[in-house]
Amino acid sequence: MKVLSGLKVVEMGLWVAGPAVGGIFADWGADVIKIEPPKGDPMRSLYRALSGSKLNSCPPFDLYNRGKRSVSLDLDTEEGRKLLHQLVATADVFLSNMRPQYLRRIGLDAEQASDRYPKLVYASLTGYGLQGPDKDAPGFDVAAFMARSGVAERATPPGQSPPILPGGMGDNVTALSLASGILGALWSREKTGKGQVVSTSLLRTGLYSIAMDVSSRLALGRNAAPPSRQTAPNPLMNPYEAGDGKWFWLIGAEAERHWPGIVTALGAAELQSDARFATPRDRRRNAAALVDILDGIFATRTRSEWAEQFALHDVWWAPVNSMDDIQDDPQIRASGAFVNVPDAVGGTSEGLATPVDFGTDGAQQTFGQVPAIGQHTVDVLTELGLQPPQLDDLRSAGAIR
Repeated sequence: MKVLSGLKVVEMGLWVAGPAVGGIFADWGADVIKIEPPKGDPMRSLYRALSGSKLNSCPPFDLYNRGKRSVSLDLDTEEGRKLLHQLVATADVFLSNMRPQYLRRIGLDAEQASDRYPKLVYASLTGYGLQGPDKDAPGFDVAAFMARSGVAERATPPGQSPPILPGGMGDNVTALSLASGILGALWSREKTGKGQVVSTSLLRTGLYSIAMDVSSRLALGRNAAPPSRQTAPNPLMNPYEAGDGKWFWLIGAEAERHWPGIVTALGAAELQSDARFATPRDRRRNAAALVDILDGIFATRTRSEWAEQFALHDVWWAPVNSMDDIQDDPQIRASGAFVNVPDAVGGTSEGLATPVDFGTDGAQQTFGQVPAIGQHTVDVLTELGLQPPQLDDLRSAGAIR
């Protein structure tokens, strides 16, 4: 029995952010019914769309949609819309990342759904929110989460162009935000018997992800210094490159406490008596000089050699892992991050776990298969009470696949 067993979620989402919320809930045991158009969620063919790849699968789609039941409806038909409403009427949660203007057109915007289904938890994930001049603007995480929220600017060193952050990063963070909001609304319904609208946006989650900078700006009227490795406020909390070209973060977060151990591990006792670096404030004032010195020292050994040296002197640090490093990192594997997921041919393949475990043996979680487009249409509609002749008529009318 998983923690959300018995919970029914109707998900009408495309691409990443909305389906990622449903994916979390499916991993946790909910019955997630994914409503897809006749041609399917375009995320299924992401790699072909982006680069012309001939791959028939999309591993990110598999991650976000395993364990769901796919129902294919043509919502441009009246019959398709009626079926959708019948499904929503049986659900605990309706989840969507479709634009509000489209949901209004099919009678499932927040206002209409709340009036029609008072016990429903209505979960909305948009680019910019449900109010405001841009509420109907297309939402992409690179636009709303990264660019407009200030995330990209805060990650841009002086004189450089904004970084290109990993694909789907903002979508995934926002999915976790909405998942937590849905659970709050379900708890409220448990006490009151009433559903409610719970919403978040890529924009709001992006702002919250840089809350330290935003809250300081609001309260003090000043901006934090832009990120700069060469003039880091604390050079002991900074990335460095080892002699083999592999990077790591030095984590001297408590500058006064960690300085003696770092100096000893470096074999650079002369730094201890250098007046330029005597105190944390001195090290900040002379950061460029200290970073330059540390760069020269760290270039003399490989990262694994520095790891051994750091262990001897209780120096806090972390490797900057590549994708290859991640797969081989023993701590990542021990944490339960990788799990076996069933595939369509009866075997299993390694996949990424959603980042919350219940109990202490998260690596032993079980997961469902990735559904084909409309794989469960007949099963789900039969559960609603539809009979084979009715399903044949709907299929002939193009309302279902």
